[in-house]
Amino acid sequence: MDHPYCPLGASIPNYRPNDLPLSRSLPVFGALIGAVVVSAYLLAGSGSGSRHRVRPIDRFAASWFALCGFLHVAFEGYYILHRTSISSKNTLFAQLWKEYALSDSRYLTSDIFTVCVETITVFAWGPLSLIAVICICTNHPSRYLFQIVVCVAHLYGVALYYATNWAEQRFHGVSYSRPEFLYFWVYYVGFNAPWAIVPFCEWPAPGGEASKI
Repeated sequence: MDHPYCPLGASIPNYRPNDLPLSRSLPVFGALIGAVVVSAYLLAGSGSGSRHRVRPIDRFAASWFALCGFLHVAFEGYYILHRTSISSKNTLFAQLWKEYALSDSRYLTSDIFTVCVETITVFAWGPLSLIAVICICTNHPSRYLFQIVVCVAHLYGVALYYATNWAEQRFHGVSYSRPEFLYFWVYYVGFNAPWAIVPFCEWPAPGGEASKI
């Protein structure tokens, strides 16, 4: 069956077009993300009974790692569970994955690299992100250890993600993204850029509390 993904000859069995417009699916997904982020922000602000003064950067960190945990465990976890049939499904998450795949069709072709990286992300970096949230909210000194581990993982993962796609296009002439501005620059580059930028903001300062871990 014909599909709108690149490369045009990619094998995407049983492809079923989305039946829910983005104007409906994105607000629902945004509401889920908003609930997770706001909950973490408020939880960090409560201090969980700790006398330690909560800094704005701590609230931001809790919100960021909560977002990562939700996306890794729930959204990417859905992909891992349904990766072989996601192109034929029209659940909320499936439709969002099919929309994002317009910027990277590897998600609909069971690409080995993508499956391996996402599996590690779901079972390792997702849970560790949630543990980091708990440690931040309780002011546990181990928070810095978990922050460093997850930040390094995100930097390494996004570097590989960008590099493998670039290498395929540079050396094999294969592009997995549609050329439109929305799909390449907004979806592919823009949606993944925070994981290449925020880790530097979350890196513990030398000589600070991190030195106590």
